[in-house]
Formats: sequence, C-alpha cells, structure tokens
Amino acid sequence: MPTIRPEIPLPLSHGIHVLNQPSRLCCSDPSPSVPAVRMEAAATLPPLLLLILLAATAVPAPSHAWGVDGHLMVCQIAQGRLSGAAAAAVKDLLPSYAGNNLSSLCSWADDVKFRYPWSSPLHYIDTPDGLCTYRYDRDCKDEDGVEGRCVAGAINNYTSQLLAYRRSSPTEYNLTQALLFLSHFIGDIHQPLHVGFTSDKGGNTIDVHWYTRKTVLHHVWDASIIQTAEDDFYGDSVAGYIDTLKKNITQGEWSEQVSSWEACGTNQTACPDIYASESVAAACDWAYKGVEEDSTLQDPYFSSRLPVVSLRLAQGGVRLAATLNRIFG
Repeated sequence: MPTIRPEIPLPLSHGIHVLNQPSRLCCSDPSPSVPAVRMEAAATLPPLLLLILLAATAVPAPSHAWGVDGHLMVCQIAQGRLSGAAAAAVKDLLPSYAGNNLSSLCSWADDVKFRYPWSSPLHYIDTPDGLCTYRYDRDCKDEDGVEGRCVAGAINNYTSQLLAYRRSSPTEYNLTQALLFLSHFIGDIHQPLHVGFTSDKGGNTIDVHWYTRKTVLHHVWDASIIQTAEDDFYGDSVAGYIDTLKKNITQGEWSEQVSSWEACGTNQTACPDIYASESVAAACDWAYKGVEEDSTLQDPYFSSRLPVVSLRLAQGGVRLAATLNRIFG
C-alpha cells in the first residue's frame, strides 16, 4: 500500500488553496479532554473566575457539525455497508487503537479544528440568504473568498487523495487523515444547516429555546433533536436509534430509495453538490421554517423535524459507504 508520511503539509486539490500546514499522523497523540483540563486547573483559579468559566461551559458554543452521536451514527451505518475491498482499506488506514471501528474517530475532524484552524471553513457552506439554492461556483468559498474552501470542496479533495491508495507509487498525502476528514465531511454536508444562510452562519446566531434550555438553532439540528429522540424512544441509547435507521434502510420505508441515494454521476466518485442542494432545501423547508429569534421549540417542532434528521443521517451513512466503495474498488 502507499506510504503514509506523517510530517507533511495537507495539500488540497480541486481548486482548494490553503496555507501549507504541518500534518501529523492522526490520532496517535490524543490530547486530554477539555473538561479534564478544566478540572485539573480548577484548584488554582480564583473563586470568581472559576464561577465565570463554569457558567461559560453551560452555554452551547456555536458549532459546525453533527454532534458526536450524529457522526457516530453515520459512520456505523457506513462501515456495515462497505465492500470487502473498502473494509480492508479502512481497517488498514485506521490507527490500531481504533479497533477497526471508524465511528470511534468520526468526530476527529471536529476535535482538531483548533490544532488545524485552516480546516474550520471546510465543515460547511454559506449560501445567499433566502435563495434556498446552492451552486458550487457561487457558494463554495471561505470568508476571504478563496474558492473551493467549503465542505463540498473538501469532499472532492479528500476523495481525490484517497484514490492514491490504490496506486503502487508512494503518495505525498496522509491517507489516514484523508479518510477521517472525508468520513466526517460527508456527515456534515447532510446536516441541513451546514448549507445554511450566510448572515446567520447556518443558524449559529439564531438564539432559541429547546424546550427550557437556551441554545442556538444550529445546535438543535446538530444534537438536540438526536438527543431528545434517544431519550424519548431509545432509553438514552444511540445504539437503538442506529438499529432503527439500519432497519429502515434495509427493509423499511427507505429500502426502495437506497440505490438512488448511492448513485453518483458518470465517472464521478463523490457527489457533494447533490447532497448540498438537498441540505439547503431541507434547511429552508424545515430548519428555518417558523423559527424566529428567541423562539421556543418544543414537541411540534421536534416531531415534525425528527423524520428529516433521521433521513439525513441514513443518507449520510449510505453515501459514505458508497463513496468509500467507489474509492477503494
């Protein structure tokens, strides 16, 4: 297989231009969790400052991804649908401590956004307010106007990098990181508010109440709907939710649609533009609809939006598997 070189830049192709950032073989030196670091330092903080910091941790920060459970669900669905060749390649590229479990590292791309700040714009797409449409040439750029720096461009890029796996010559790319970025970003592009309006940053600046808890609209779609479904229907178990999605994919309401989800254009390995167009339409039809600043979102919003979240999670998992199967042959 191609050599993975741990100390290289992460070059981006397909018109994506970033500063050359040092790359390290992913996940071999996981940092301590933020809560652990805060608790370790707490004893040395003045009481007033400690109270301020603790209060800050209770308020959800603006987010740019499905929550941990959402990404885990996408990757677990995908791994169960891999071809033999793709499954072998994924096992080969995952670090040994992952135990051949892609979902255990499916949120890695969120964890490294502070280590790799250049990667933050690669998690989403900002579209013009109110248009409810997406165009790659118009919308796939970062806040500085650099073309290709969005989640669709990142999916194209890391797909291209992973195609080097099948070549006999050494590659300059870190294929372990490419796998984890691609797996995460295919999940991200299926979250409707990852292809949301520019002015509110995909719902990150729209304050709402999820029942009694203050949050932002983006976080509702990242995590709150999923967590409420787990609490209400699955005994606080993500495994039960995943099982339901898998059954609906294989023998339930979506089984006849799966082949169309998997399809990609002629000679295309990845089709992020299709997924982005679906997401901005869902954002307009479901995420933004009926929501204003300081809205309180409760049972009617939850019950009507949960099917949309479930569909997008299922589509993300099916399409991640289909993409990896095309990449690895």
